[in-house]
Amino acid sequence: MPISPRLKPAALALAALGVLAVLGGCATNPVTGGTDIVTMSEAQEIELGRKMHPQILQQYGRFDDEQLQQYVSEVGQRIAAKSHRPNLQYTFTVLDGDEVNAFALPGGYIYITRGIMAYLNSEAELAAVIGHEIGHVTARHSVKQQAGATAAGVGAMVVGILTGSGDLANVANMAGGALISGYGRDMELQADELGAEYLNRIGYEPEAMIDVVRLLKNQEMLEVQMARQENRKPRVYHGVFASHPDNDTRLQEVVKAAGKVQNADDRPPNRDLYLSHINGLPMGDSRAQGVVRGSRFYHADLGITLAFPTGWIVDNQRTKVVAYTAAKDAVMVVSAEAPPPGMAPREFLGRKLQGVSTTEAAPLQVNNLDGYRAVVRSTTLPWGNQGPANVAVVYYNNLAYLFEGYTRQAAGLSSFEPVFLSSVKTFRRLKDNEFTAAEPDRIRVIQANNQTNIEQLARKSPIKKYPAERLRLLNDLYPDKEPTPGQKLKIVE
Repeated sequence: MPISPRLKPAALALAALGVLAVLGGCATNPVTGGTDIVTMSEAQEIELGRKMHPQILQQYGRFDDEQLQQYVSEVGQRIAAKSHRPNLQYTFTVLDGDEVNAFALPGGYIYITRGIMAYLNSEAELAAVIGHEIGHVTARHSVKQQAGATAAGVGAMVVGILTGSGDLANVANMAGGALISGYGRDMELQADELGAEYLNRIGYEPEAMIDVVRLLKNQEMLEVQMARQENRKPRVYHGVFASHPDNDTRLQEVVKAAGKVQNADDRPPNRDLYLSHINGLPMGDSRAQGVVRGSRFYHADLGITLAFPTGWIVDNQRTKVVAYTAAKDAVMVVSAEAPPPGMAPREFLGRKLQGVSTTEAAPLQVNNLDGYRAVVRSTTLPWGNQGPANVAVVYYNNLAYLFEGYTRQAAGLSSFEPVFLSSVKTFRRLKDNEFTAAEPDRIRVIQANNQTNIEQLARKSPIKKYPAERLRLLNDLYPDKEPTPGQKLKIVE
């Protein structure tokens, strides 16, 4: 639950860039040499990516590991230098997200999550993912896609991106949705083709592209199964593999064609080097995001912990923690922000609820921490949720922790109130012996021996759901392969 203030509109930048979206024109495609009908020049494309970049970092979070950031950037820059647009100034960033994802913004901004890096098994596979995303940039797929939209629609998209209006889901929909999974199979295949070509140009085997598609397809299959059981949307990379499997004939053909081009370089896949760089990578939540253990949330950096009702589903999101019943008839949301200097909890909550009808407002003491609470009877709260609701704020270490509790039916609010308050009252400082629990699970690289098998490793793993299947996915052994003696393995501990 990193602290992330809402983004403010940049009206002047919008006024300039909003106009760009409605200006049509022609440009030579850097890859094909043909003419594209596009909505912006290269300079405008670069400017759009530059404006979006800080917002992506703010919403996703940059992963705090400078050695890994440098390693990914070095691999990316080698590929970019051999691409069809080597003169762009490329920026490569590892995002602090457990989801399996990578995407490219206009103008050469490439992002890869630590979540997808956990599943890759060599530098060549990392290069394949990065090469695919560079392919989207060199072929100007985002610009071409905008050209197919109406002037009003494109303008609205650019406005939404540049102001940061809405929450993470809205920004991610533009960066990781419309600009990524919305490309369609032809553009995705072209990005694979370009990525395979770039792999070959710098000396990797182009078949690494097929390896990546296979392992991500396997990961997607299990993720879809888990999401169905948890009644949520699956979090999958690009979301196009259902029609783009590793044995896809067109994919095989473009990769094979890339390998026919003579290349003096011969670069090994660098499996051991890659594994050394991801040894210790958080699996699941990171320390900066806080960690969920059962129904309890820990945050070592903030020094706090709290518990939700037993049996509730706890979703640790980037700017808040959301917990809800299996039936989704009651939900709690916890967020944090810095209050204005000198403002007491009562005034802070009053400002949050300005113009909203409240009852039962009263001071609140939570484990020697000052707070305030109220019951909201209004149907709409200032921050967009629907009432009625229980709300409370607790101050700790210069931050205001805001608790919101909602029920589906107004009649259930009174019976929910004790549940809400009991959860609020679990909020406290971390004890010295709890900081270990606040540390994330991490990937560790071991070497298999004659007795090593996946089921044995799964029994010792902290992974709660499908531990054997997920360990196999991490090591490209899915669905039923076993490690060979001497093989380096990724485990979670």
